[in-house]
Parts: sequence; C-alpha cells; structure tokens
Amino acid sequence: MAQPVNPSPSRPTHVRYVVLALTVAAYMITYMDRQVLATSRPAIMKELGISLITMGGITSGFRLAYALFQIPGGWLGDTIGARRALTLVVGWWSAFTALTGAAWNAGSMLGIQVLFGMGEAGAFPIATRSLSRWMRPTERGFAQGVTHAGSRFGGAITPPIVALGIIPFFGWRAAFYGFGILGVVWAVAWFAYYRDTPEEHHRANQAERDLIGGGVKRKQSGKVPWREIFSHGNLWVLAVMYFFYNYNLNVYQDWFPTYLQQSRKMTLSQMGIYASLPLLAGVVGDLAGGWFSDRVLHWTGKVNLARRWVAIAGFLVSAVATVPAVLTPNPHVSVAWYCVAFFGLEWTVGISWAVPLDIGGDFAGSVSAVMNMLGNLGGAAAATVVTYTAAHYGWNVPFLMTSALCLIAAVMWLKIDATRKVNA
Repeated sequence: MAQPVNPSPSRPTHVRYVVLALTVAAYMITYMDRQVLATSRPAIMKELGISLITMGGITSGFRLAYALFQIPGGWLGDTIGARRALTLVVGWWSAFTALTGAAWNAGSMLGIQVLFGMGEAGAFPIATRSLSRWMRPTERGFAQGVTHAGSRFGGAITPPIVALGIIPFFGWRAAFYGFGILGVVWAVAWFAYYRDTPEEHHRANQAERDLIGGGVKRKQSGKVPWREIFSHGNLWVLAVMYFFYNYNLNVYQDWFPTYLQQSRKMTLSQMGIYASLPLLAGVVGDLAGGWFSDRVLHWTGKVNLARRWVAIAGFLVSAVATVPAVLTPNPHVSVAWYCVAFFGLEWTVGISWAVPLDIGGDFAGSVSAVMNMLGNLGGAAAATVVTYTAAHYGWNVPFLMTSALCLIAAVMWLKIDATRKVNA
C-alpha cells in the first residue's frame, strides 16, 4: 500500500511573489508605453500635421492589431511557455515603442503602431498563463487585481514624467526612445528569473510547491483545446462584457489627456497632473476589487458570488459617477468625479481576469486571449467613435456613452458563471 506524501515541514519560499512582482512590472510597462503616446498626442498632431480624426484612425489601427493578435499571443504562451513567449513579445513591442520616435508622418505612425499592437497583444494572455501555474485559487483575484493596478499605476505616473520632464526639454521623440529601452531591460530580467512551473525553479522549495499545487506534479500543457474553448458559451458572455469594459477603459486611457486640453482648456503642465489622477484612483480600484472578490470567495466558498456581484457593484458605481463628471462646469470637480467613475470601472478588472483562471486552468492563456480579443475590439471601436463624436457633437457625448455601457456590462455579469470550466 502506497504511503501518503507528507508536505514539506520547511517554511515555503516566496518565489511566487517575485514572479508576481515581475508580472506587475510587465503590466506597468505596457501602459507606460501606451500613455507615452496618449500624453504626446497633442504635440505629435501639431508637429506632423495630423488631425484629430486621423489620429483616431491611427489609434484604431493599434487597437485592431492588438485585438486580432490576442489569440495568437495566447496560443504562443500555451505552446512554448510563458518564459520564452513573454520575452519575445516584450522585446518586439519595445522595439516598436522606440521606433515610434522616428515617425515622420501619419502613414509611418500608423504602420509602427500596428506592429506595436501586434507585439503588445500577447502580454496579458501570456502573463495570465504564467500566473495560472504560480498562484493559488484564493489568490487569483488579488493577483489579477495587483497586476492591473500595476498597469494603471504605470499609466498614472507616465503623463507627468512625459509632459513635465521629457517633452519640454528633449521633445516627444525622446520619450519613446527611453521607454523602449526600459522594456528590453525587463525582457532580459524575465528570461533570467522566471520558469514555467514551480517544479522547474531551483529557488522554490517543496513547501512552496505544495502550497501552490497541493504537491501534485504538473505536466506541461498539451494541445490547446480550441473546439472546447470556442464552444464554451459562457466565455462569450464574459468576452462581450469585456468589450464594453475595454471600450470605456480606452476612452480614459487614450483620450482623457486630449479631453482635458480641448474641453477643459488645461495647459500641458496641468494636463500632465490631472490626467494621472483617474488612473491613480484606478490603481486603488484594481487592488480593492480583486482583494474583496477573493475575500468573499474565502468567506463563502461561492465563486459566482465572489466574482459576479462584486463586479456588478463596480460597474454601477462607474455608471452613476460619470454623469456629474461630465455635466459639472468646474474642471477640478469634474476630475474628482472621473476619479470615482474610473475607480468603479477598475474595481471590476481583476475579477474579470480571475474568471479565465477559474475556468481555463492550464489553458488560461488561450481562454483569456478570447476574452481580451473581443474586449480590445471594443477599444478599437472607441478610437473611431470617440474622435468622431467629439469632433461633431462635443466631448460630453463620448463620456456619457461610457455610463450607458457600464449599465450594459453590469447586466452581462448576471449571465457569467465562473464555475463552468473548459473541459480539455
């Protein structure tokens, strides 16, 4: 009769937290690189003679490439492992971040941004896949919350750095060169430290491996079960919800600095400060939403209660707070309300990304890629819709639309079931 394997009596190491920290740093760099463009956009439009609507088309090109390459990115991570895959995609997009600084007209900017979007597309699905091997089920909401908080924090600190510290002294092109180098440094550190499973990492002891996986030796993933993934109807409900979320996210991420300058008449230095405030509020929302979802799961053991109803609350807060943010004539009060609205929106994101971990298991990268693909089609649509409506009807209309979309997303969560797993 086989004897049960006793867990290691030693104290667990903390390699999983270093993995999480590196993942947070990757998420930060993704949003820093995007916010360099968002903050530099008025200066680029002026120097290169690009209109608002043309710039919307360029941004839409990035978003469309980013959306369409989600599934190839997730497949890459599930096929060759997160260590090699994330090194490749971060190196790719960092090169095109730097090349953005060499753009000379609208056409070159569009081409570079499309290639940049192709590279960044793999970031979140592959990172989600990397965490699926390292995080316990009751840590997933918090892990996804803290990674997305890192992205928003990176986005929040970038506008003042670019608007106050780089553009006035070195011009907008220098910002892209510097942030491109940062990504390459991260890629080298990731490849040197990360391993695809805890069993492969020499710094993780048996106690930590037991804590993460219950002492079960996990094999490498096999063939990605695309038929089961694409036929998982509940995943498509999740993806449609994420379409509405991502549309709203990109209204803030891509166009809030321009809105502050054109609608609220802020100077470049004022915009550099106030554009960062909603993103900072989003950092708190990311952390709080994911943490609270995990607490509810720990207290009740009911995954749908922990995911569904906590997310619905965030969307309702965002929908309500957006209305006074748009309508108040005081720009400082307006930004304060936008902070509340973005806090509510970001409260939902760690929960949304925890669901692919809940239902996808070893194929969480591919599952999350489907969700993020459709979500970023929403981001691509936002670039065109926002610039068209702002140019023809004023800036109030695109932001009031985000309130309505939050209400729709809240309704979609009523149909999302985090207990229905993909059967490989």
